[in-house]
Amino acid sequence: MDELQPPYRGGPPWLSGARSRTAAGLPWVSTAVLLVFVLVGTGFAEEGQGRRPLDLAARLLLFVAVGVLLLRRRRPVVAVATTCAATLIYLAAGYPYGPVFVAVAVGCFSAIVTGHRKAAWWSLGGLWAGHILVSHWLYRWLPPDGDRGAPWTQQGFITAWVVAVVAAAELLRVRREQWAAARAEREAAERRRADEERLRMARELHDVLAHSISVINVQAGVGLALLDSDPEQARTALTTIKGASKEALDEVRQVLANLRTPGDAPTSPAPGLDRLPELVEQAAAAGLTVTVGSEGDPAAVPPGAALAAFRIVQEALTNVVRHSGSRTAEVHIGYGSGRLRLRIDDAGPATGGDAGGSGNGLVGMRERAAALGGTIEAGPRPDGGFRVLAELPFTGPHRDRRPPEPPEETT
Repeated sequence: MDELQPPYRGGPPWLSGARSRTAAGLPWVSTAVLLVFVLVGTGFAEEGQGRRPLDLAARLLLFVAVGVLLLRRRRPVVAVATTCAATLIYLAAGYPYGPVFVAVAVGCFSAIVTGHRKAAWWSLGGLWAGHILVSHWLYRWLPPDGDRGAPWTQQGFITAWVVAVVAAAELLRVRREQWAAARAEREAAERRRADEERLRMARELHDVLAHSISVINVQAGVGLALLDSDPEQARTALTTIKGASKEALDEVRQVLANLRTPGDAPTSPAPGLDRLPELVEQAAAAGLTVTVGSEGDPAAVPPGAALAAFRIVQEALTNVVRHSGSRTAEVHIGYGSGRLRLRIDDAGPATGGDAGGSGNGLVGMRERAAALGGTIEAGPRPDGGFRVLAELPFTGPHRDRRPPEPPEETT
């Protein structure tokens, strides 16, 4: 039994099988138009053929040959087989040639494009072979009386018609498969882009919130410890908390702004290496002294590489604040030919504290580096500290544009 074919969603809508039909899903309108065309057209075509005139039986056979095409989308095998069989009986009965062959072509097309190729070939081949028997050998015993064998030139024309119908149907089938594959590929690409965008936003939010909340956590502890003994220092801690929380909110809004209507421009530029002094100040507010140095001539770092570098340094300093007993850290930036090298060191030792971290920081840094074709190495140093090494390749779009130089030996 043929299974119900799902609606096709590739290619032009007029070939897609979309349900622009009645609620029952049957092509009533097109089948009715085809039935009128066949009945009326056959009436005109019978003139001068010298075959049996159209009678009730002939019209019933034409009605069956066309009417069964109502099922050509639900039961394409039944439709094409019944149409070919009714047409063969119609011709064997000596009725005139006419547009009934259009119904055969429609049934054949429907069967082939829905994947029932063998059924279409067998039905059409059976009609072709049956017509040869009827018109060249069995005509003596079939109506009308005194009929003569058809010329072989007529059979050549019918053979060419059969080949043309099959070839056109196969071409349409291949095109529909290509449209379906292209549509599936587009949908898969859209899903991949959506997944990549969600991952990017997750990394951004993690980096922003982990750094800011770590500063807030440290300062909240200081404020609670000094609330009674040193209210002024506690006030300073609360001021730092307010500033860190405001900056975190601003960056979160910037990240979430990407969910606006596509094509809208960002409300503010993405953070880059020019914001390293802010990281140094935030780290200092959390009790961490950061030294930043650079080597080589600054290159035209594109926004993507600059953002990745900023987030890697930010995450590395956040990990020092949360997981290291050291109160000092060193950041070194090396500008090379098409490459940006980062080194972040702290003296350790590791405290083992989690401070609410999710453990995704190093994973996020590696993902950012991998997205640019770069590498990340993170692990303990032989002297007991911890080191993060990052190498980010890039191609400077504008070599004459130089990014702001990072501060030299800023404490």
